[in-house]
Amino acid sequence: MTNFLILSLAFVLGTYRPTDPATDGPTQQRLDDVVRNLRNPDYRARLEALRTLREAKHVDAIAAIAPLINDAGDEIQLEAIGTELSFYLVDPVDARRRVALIVESRRGSTAEAAFESGPLAVWPRPVPPELTDNLLRAVDDGTAQVRHSAIYALGTVARSPFTEDATQQLIKALDHYDPVMRAAAARVIGRHRLTAAGPALMKAVNDSQEPVRFAAMRALGDIGDQTAVQALTKQLDHYRKGEGAWSALDGLAKIGHASSVPVFKARLVDRDQFLRRAAAEGLGRSGDPSVVALLETAIGTESSEMVRIAMAFALQKLGRNYIPRLVESVDSEKLAPQIAGYLIELGPPVADSLVPHLKDPDATIRGNVALMLGAIGSETHVPAVQALAKDRDRDVVRAAARAIERIKMR
Repeated sequence: MTNFLILSLAFVLGTYRPTDPATDGPTQQRLDDVVRNLRNPDYRARLEALRTLREAKHVDAIAAIAPLINDAGDEIQLEAIGTELSFYLVDPVDARRRVALIVESRRGSTAEAAFESGPLAVWPRPVPPELTDNLLRAVDDGTAQVRHSAIYALGTVARSPFTEDATQQLIKALDHYDPVMRAAAARVIGRHRLTAAGPALMKAVNDSQEPVRFAAMRALGDIGDQTAVQALTKQLDHYRKGEGAWSALDGLAKIGHASSVPVFKARLVDRDQFLRRAAAEGLGRSGDPSVVALLETAIGTESSEMVRIAMAFALQKLGRNYIPRLVESVDSEKLAPQIAGYLIELGPPVADSLVPHLKDPDATIRGNVALMLGAIGSETHVPAVQALAKDRDRDVVRAAARAIERIKMR
């Protein structure tokens, strides 16, 4: 069986079959009646309508379903959020899986699991304002499960740029009475790089709850707030080790400010492999060519494969050709999400370098390279990916189909 990837960037090559409304599920006339039942005063009728539309994959109902996210009944609210998510997810997400690097120990919702699955977990479908507005409104819902699901669903399906009003509502959520919501708001802000949240995130670094503090530090890095470098450095000195230190160093590494290079060099030999990984990433993003020799020496002696991959990414950022080194490990279920994150960051400029690897002897590499081209490639890469339609491995064929569909949907 082909070892395709089932981790944080949705490298899941399950069965793919387009839905034909004429042959799958209710007829269009019947679906129109179902949509009308979303407004039915009868509770069971509304709930059944949601379930029918979800089963039918009726994406045209996204806007019509959105108001039920704020229905009077919790069950309907959660069903509405789950239904909306299902229209965007490439594959179903198991809420029992924990796929992030370092996260709270609390078991999350399906929406949180989808958020943690990364940007490739969802199709780049348009997000109507009705959906965004209702998810934001539900952030203040009185039921914890509803508001938690709403904010993570928003973070999962929303597409940048956010409106000013949406940005301000998320910034407001950093001061929510529920600490889980404060941490979630920081994570969503970081994912969507809402730079206006910088001052509020700086305040959240001193929150009473550790998960909020850690999420805020990482989010400051995500938004590239250079004014946070001094504060994050102080936090790193304060925590010294563990998740607090990693969160601070991760924030610094994402900013990649030149003044942090001595910190990155010092942490490149830390006992903690996660801190070494962040240090390597920071050196790469610093753009300092003087660290190339240090990284090239370290990559040959580093014991952790995860850190070696981070060093390869850093060297690629610094102008060396390490795409082959990254691609050769994309067949690893453990490393592929990390590599995919790097390739997404490196972006379209490296897409052409991936094309030769579509002919790799390893089916997993061929399939995952196709998926990555779907994420960072363009119409010019479609013919090369299309050639995999005749691949001997059926999973590779499905990966190619998904990649082409993603390119065409963007």
